[in-house]
Amino acid sequence: PPVYVKHQIVHNPHVVADLERKGAITVDTLDQVPVGSLVVFSAHGSPPDDFEQAEERSLRVIDAVCPLVTRVHNEAKKYHREGKKVLLVGHRGHQEVRGTMGQVDMTLVDDSADSLLPDWAPDDEVAVLTQTTLSVGDTAQSIDAIKQRFPSAVVRNDICYATTNRQFAVTEMAVMVDLVLVIGAVNSSNCNRLREVAASHGVPSYLINGPEEIEASWLDGVSKVGITSGASTPEVLVESVISALAPDKVTMLSGVEEDVSFTLPRELR
Repeated sequence: PPVYVKHQIVHNPHVVADLERKGAITVDTLDQVPVGSLVVFSAHGSPPDDFEQAEERSLRVIDAVCPLVTRVHNEAKKYHREGKKVLLVGHRGHQEVRGTMGQVDMTLVDDSADSLLPDWAPDDEVAVLTQTTLSVGDTAQSIDAIKQRFPSAVVRNDICYATTNRQFAVTEMAVMVDLVLVIGAVNSSNCNRLREVAASHGVPSYLINGPEEIEASWLDGVSKVGITSGASTPEVLVESVISALAPDKVTMLSGVEEDVSFTLPRELR
C-alpha cells in the first residue's frame, strides 16, 4: 500500500519528486488519505488538530517534524502554562508557522513595525518565540521592536543553527564574488533568506532550482560566482550547478563544521 505525505515533507521539489517516484503520495488534507493508511507529517511541524483527525480516521502516523521545531512547540506550551502571552515572529502562511500557531493561543508578528505589535500593557508577561528559518538580521530588528514595547519580555531566538551558519557564510562570501546563486526551492523560507542576505550586500543574487535555470545574461562580466544552498537542497543539485559552471575552478570556503545528529522518529526506531 502507498505511503501518504501531508504537505511537502521538506520545501524542495526534487526531494518531493524523488519520494513520489518511489510511490509516496503527497496530499494537502487528511481527508485525501484512505482510512487506516500510513501518513507522514512534514518536517515543518503539525498542529494538534492534525493528530486528532488522524486518530479519528485510524491513520498510522510517522511524524517527521524537525526536532528544532518540536523545541519551539514545547517552549510555547511551557510559556502558555506559566500564564505568559506568547508572540511568534514568523512568516504568515508558512507551514511551520501554521504548526506552531496551532499548539497554544499565541499572536503572530510578521513585521518589525511597532504598529503591528499587539496592544498589550507594557508590563504584561510576554514570551517571544521565532520561526526556525528566518533572517538573523531581520529577526533581531523585530525582537528589538518587541523589547521596546514589552521591556520584560522573555525572548527565545529559535532560528536553526544551519540557517544561522549559512547566512553568516553567505555574508562573508558575498564580498568576494560578483554573483551569488542560491540553490533551492522558491517556497523555501531559508533559501529566500539566503538570497536576501546576499543581495543586501549589493551583489546580484538569484534563487535557482538547478543549472537549467541559470540565465546566460547573469554571467556577463562575472569572474567569480558564489554558490550556496538551502537546508533541504540535495547535494546532487549543488554538484550539478558546479559542473555546469566551472567544475575545475572551484574554491571551497571554510565555515562552521556541523556535526549535529538527531534520532529517527519514534515510529521508525
